Amino acid sequence: MSGMSREGAIARVWRHMRLGLSVVATGLLVAACTTQLGGGTAPLAGEPAAAAQATDGQVRIALILPLTAQGNAGLAAQSMKNAAEMALAEFKVSNVQLLVKDDGGSPQGAQSAAQQAISEGAEIIVGPLFAQSVSAAGQVARSRNIPVIAFSTDASVAARGVYLLSFLPETDVRRIVSYAASRGKRSFAALMPDNAYGTVVEAAFQQEVARHGGRVVVLEKYPHDANQTAEAVRRVAQAASQIDSIFIPDSPDTVPQVAQALAANGVDIKRVQLLGTGLWGDDTRISSEKLLDGGWYPSPEQTGFRNFSGRYRARYGQDPVRTATLAYDAVALVAALVKTQGMQRFS
Repeated sequence: MSGMSREGAIARVWRHMRLGLSVVATGLLVAACTTQLGGGTAPLAGEPAAAAQATDGQVRIALILPLTAQGNAGLAAQSMKNAAEMALAEFKVSNVQLLVKDDGGSPQGAQSAAQQAISEGAEIIVGPLFAQSVSAAGQVARSRNIPVIAFSTDASVAARGVYLLSFLPETDVRRIVSYAASRGKRSFAALMPDNAYGTVVEAAFQQEVARHGGRVVVLEKYPHDANQTAEAVRRVAQAASQIDSIFIPDSPDTVPQVAQALAANGVDIKRVQLLGTGLWGDDTRISSEKLLDGGWYPSPEQTGFRNFSGRYRARYGQDPVRTATLAYDAVALVAALVKTQGMQRFS
């Protein structure tokens, strides 16, 4: 990209969308640190898009999300779809058409959705949400030199032409461990879920603690089985006298129960600092649990999100999920490129 006018136009959109990453202590902002747009990453260079230009003057953007997936995934997908449509409306780009495709939350669905979108003239793909779906859609898109801006938190699925705009767990871990170390925390314990997210977080946690001169006294993983979770908590509680922090990188569905189990096993929650990741996410299940008062977790800057939420609520009559901001940012960026970059918009 060259020329001051082009750079200035994109920079204005970038400032409008940029999110910061802060450390929050249950309602109290305790530190701030500016990060990339959306906390995301874009490894490797993209190939120029080679999609045929639409003869009707419309620029077609594919949006692939798990709209019919069960549970929270489907709810999040609907919120992200709404946010994407809101971005187009607010940026007033009349020649952009959003091709919404449902992948059902499966790689096969994502592959089919990508093929269909490209056959309908999509020049760029926004989404999917899940790692395996990103890989599947990315394979189809790369064969046609169509760039992808996806939302997975798994950095391993980023590839040439496949970029991630997401809240990466490694970034969360880096921020929270750095902050804890700056506050004098040196002896860490960790209780983390035995799943793909836990595996990524564990590696980042071990690395960051070592980098800041700390030590991991005990690290336990727990499955969903309640009895095995209790055993992992008990082993951490046995080492409580040797630690000053306990890292619990899990969702609001589980963190309050883990904190309660720690207290029931004799851990003084007021003495030991509880640490989380962005999964804690300003959720009322976290803020309403007294045992988690004063816990620290990283979170994007709140002012921009509150402004976004207000506009979203006025339009749709409900609150957005946090990841809706990513869909908004991605489509807003694409809209800005269409407005300012001409035929080189997705190169």
